[in-house]
Amino acid sequence: MFAVTATQTDPDHPLAGLTLGEHPEPETPDGWTTVSVRAAALNHHDLWTLKGVGIRQDRLPIVLGCDAAGVDEDGNEVIVHAVIGSGPDETLDPRRSLLSETYDGTFAERVAVPRRNLVPKPAALSFEHAACLPTAWLTAYRMLFDKAGLQPGSTVLVQGAGGGVATALIALGRAGGYRVWATSRTESKRERARELGADQVFETGARLPERVDAVMETVGQATWDHSLKSLKPGGRIVVSGATSGAVPPADLNRVFFLQLSVVGSTMGTRDQLQRLAVFLEQTGVRPVVDRTLPLAGARDGFAAMAEGGIFGKIVFSG
Repeated sequence: MFAVTATQTDPDHPLAGLTLGEHPEPETPDGWTTVSVRAAALNHHDLWTLKGVGIRQDRLPIVLGCDAAGVDEDGNEVIVHAVIGSGPDETLDPRRSLLSETYDGTFAERVAVPRRNLVPKPAALSFEHAACLPTAWLTAYRMLFDKAGLQPGSTVLVQGAGGGVATALIALGRAGGYRVWATSRTESKRERARELGADQVFETGARLPERVDAVMETVGQATWDHSLKSLKPGGRIVVSGATSGAVPPADLNRVFFLQLSVVGSTMGTRDQLQRLAVFLEQTGVRPVVDRTLPLAGARDGFAAMAEGGIFGKIVFSG
């Protein structure tokens, strides 16, 4: 079968290890099944894998990709939950992994997954939209509706509008009844964020009209100081990523004096993915797709992500 694999890692030239071509068919242990992939979405995780982050060298070559929607062996349209783990919250299993870390991922004609990782795809969602949900959109859903601890009408600041999680946060927050503010370095992305549902948009680091109830943080070091200073006393930062660096000054005096909370969030559970799919079905919200490419054109998608000029998700269609 055709697949997109990581055959080597290089932190400086990640695309050097990106290989497209024939790959063995997936094996299905007991309790697993095979999904014919109709659409798969690209994440920064895939680029980091090519850089050597979070992957054991003895796992190479490995099929890349965390996210997919497709058809199972019984003909059901399904969404694939990317977290391989056990327990009521798979993300807390210390032995958990994502597809493409220990097991072959979704950038292939077929992918093997545990049966429990399949979620019904609502008929109202296209395969392309459904494929965007398991990583970026599920991460955003958990941040907003689980970790933030907010009531509708609260004000949420989303740092770094443009990435997959950030665009999901804006769209989901708007649909969930929050007042959503967003930041970006570029005017074009700020305008796109406004079109997506942000009430107000600001340059990165700009002084806000008032302090917010919570900050959704995926950027890290470049925006951390601004995130802390933007919170009301008792406010909360929910952090699920640190693309600009993971070791900013903590500013602990501000944290304890204003009684701020910093909450980590990683992915989401299978049940949350199922509720997210229903939420989109009921509200009409759909993921922002920057571009759709055939799987054979995956190199162009990886290059676009590496350059950083995208807004929303890159999807590979089967």
